Amino acid sequence: MSNVLEVTKLNTAFWTPEGDVKAVNDVSFSIRRGETLGIVGESGSGKSQIFMSIMGLLASNGRATGSVKVAGTEILNVPTAELNKIRGARMSMIFQDPMTSLNPYLTVRRQMTEVLMTHKGMTEAEAAEASIRVLDQVQIPEARRRIGMHPHEFSGGMRQRVMIAMALLCGPELLIADEPTTALDVTVQAQILELLSQLRRDTGMAIALITHDLGVIAGLADRVMVMYAGAIAEEGSVRDIFKRPQHPYTEGLLKSMPRLDAHGLTRLDTIGGQPPNLQSLPSGCTFRERCPYAFDRCAAERPLLRETGEAGPDGFFRAKACHLEELGMANKPKIGVVA
Repeated sequence: MSNVLEVTKLNTAFWTPEGDVKAVNDVSFSIRRGETLGIVGESGSGKSQIFMSIMGLLASNGRATGSVKVAGTEILNVPTAELNKIRGARMSMIFQDPMTSLNPYLTVRRQMTEVLMTHKGMTEAEAAEASIRVLDQVQIPEARRRIGMHPHEFSGGMRQRVMIAMALLCGPELLIADEPTTALDVTVQAQILELLSQLRRDTGMAIALITHDLGVIAGLADRVMVMYAGAIAEEGSVRDIFKRPQHPYTEGLLKSMPRLDAHGLTRLDTIGGQPPNLQSLPSGCTFRERCPYAFDRCAAERPLLRETGEAGPDGFFRAKACHLEELGMANKPKIGVVA
C-alpha cells in the first residue's frame, strides 16, 4: 500500500529573545492510504506543530527543515502560491475549535462555495449544489436550508460537522484532525468519531488524528505515534501499544487512563514532574528525569528511535526511543536517581 504522506527528519523551531524553542526534533514517519494514524502526547509534546509545519501554517517566528512529501510531491517550504494548490485539495485540516475557524460574518454557503470556486473552478451555483451534497454526507439535517445560515446558528457538534464538510469538499487524500472532539460532550464526540470512521471507509482517505485522549485513539486509529518533547517516543499498532507498551512514557500514559474493565476501585497513576524546557533539552533521554526506570546510560546517551522485533500481522513495525530492552523484564537495570 502506497504512502500518502512521507515526513523525513522534520525539525521545527521558534525564535524567541531567550533562544530557540525546539518544538519538533528530527521526526520521520509516513501514513498509508486509507490508514488512520493517531498522534498522542501531553500538551507541548509537538504533535500539533508537526502538522502546522506540514500545512505551512507556522507563526512568523517559526521555521521548519527536512522533507515532507504528499503523494510523492515535496511541499515543505514551497512558495505559498504552490502550497495553496495542495492545501484544501490534496490535504485538509480540521481544527479544534470550529467557532474560531469559521468566519462568523459569512454564511456557511459563502465559506464552502469559495473553496470549490478557487480549487475546482466551479460556478457559484455548481459549488452550492456540491456543498449541499457534502453537508448531507456529514449528516447535517436539512442541508439545503441550513447552508444559508451563519456559524453561530449551529450547535457545537453541527459546527464541527460543517468543518469536516469543508475539509472534504475537494476530496483530499489526507485529512488532518487536530483535537476534533475536545470541546464536545461525549455523545456528540462519539458521533463525530463514527462519522470520521465512516468517511474513511467510504472515501479511502488517510487520517492523521491528533489528540491527548487515548480513548479516541483506541476507537479510531490503526497505528499510534507517541510524542514526547518534540520527538517520537514510541510507535506501533494500536493493539500492540495498548497491550504491551515498550516505552516508560507510553506506560505512564496508559496507567493514567481510566478503564472500564478494571475490577473494583483502582488507583490512577500519574507521571511525576514536568516536561522538559524545549529551549534547553537535558542531556541523554529527555524523559529520564520523570522515568522510574532511568539508569546511567539514560543520562549519557540520547536513545534513537529503533525498530523492536519484526512487523506484526498487520504489517506495522514497533519502534521506540528507549535504552531498556523491555519494560518489566527480570534483568532490568538497577533503578537509581539520575543527576
